[in-house]
Amino acid sequence: MNLMKDDISLLMVSFFWGITFVVVKEAIEFIPPFSFLFYRFSITFLLLLLVSIGRLKNLDLETLKSGIFIGSFLFLGYGFQTVGLRETTPANAGFITGLSVVIVPFVSSLLLKLKPQKNVIAGVILATAGLIFLSFQRFMISYGDFLILLCAFSFAMHIILVGKYSPGKDTFLITMVQIGTVALFSFFLSFGEKPFEFNMTIWQALIITSFFATFLAFLIQNSAQKNVSPTHTALIFSMEPVFAALGSYILLNEAFTLRKIIGCICILTGMILSEIKNKKGL
Repeated sequence: MNLMKDDISLLMVSFFWGITFVVVKEAIEFIPPFSFLFYRFSITFLLLLLVSIGRLKNLDLETLKSGIFIGSFLFLGYGFQTVGLRETTPANAGFITGLSVVIVPFVSSLLLKLKPQKNVIAGVILATAGLIFLSFQRFMISYGDFLILLCAFSFAMHIILVGKYSPGKDTFLITMVQIGTVALFSFFLSFGEKPFEFNMTIWQALIITSFFATFLAFLIQNSAQKNVSPTHTALIFSMEPVFAALGSYILLNEAFTLRKIIGCICILTGMILSEIKNKKGL
């Protein structure tokens, strides 16, 4: 029962992240990428600080070091993704970010000595095929696509490190340190960016990304990954481009083609294959 609850929670995180591709793409037309990240993660940090104020006395050096280490890869992921979104489409960004579903199991096997089971590998293959059907449009990599690829590696490392370091830590505190790390690095890199004026598009994006896609999402992830393996987490996160496609359809009236429907089915089938293993307790 707890595993199913964690799966549903992580699926909700995928939904939050999926719908932000279009929102962020629109916002960075008006605000530089690192300035956007600074405001996004600063708002989230303040929210976490408010709800965690009574827990600060429990913030030890181990949690601080772990949070900064994990948060560094989180910053790289969002930095590469946000800058890359200026140079590529949300569809390509969704697919390439989703490559973390392939990267996680094999990096985990090297770093954490966690050998993925055959059904998980099959699920990853199906999910990858689904991601290709869903979003991949051309057989070439632009500068923006390359940045998103670096983002995928960074997010894969974040998933792995959360799985390694978050168990036994206070969920609110280790999440707050990660978010604060991203805000701090973004602040330094925002120097030299072009000046901008806030408008409704920026405010809407900040509200959606800072509260739903960051505050709630990372609290859920850091809590759920205490019980869920990095590979299984990455497989659930492969639903992110599915929700990105839905967001594009609803917000931008993008056509939901047969190709995209096939992609969604492949991803869902991959998730089911992985879930069979867990239900049998293997």
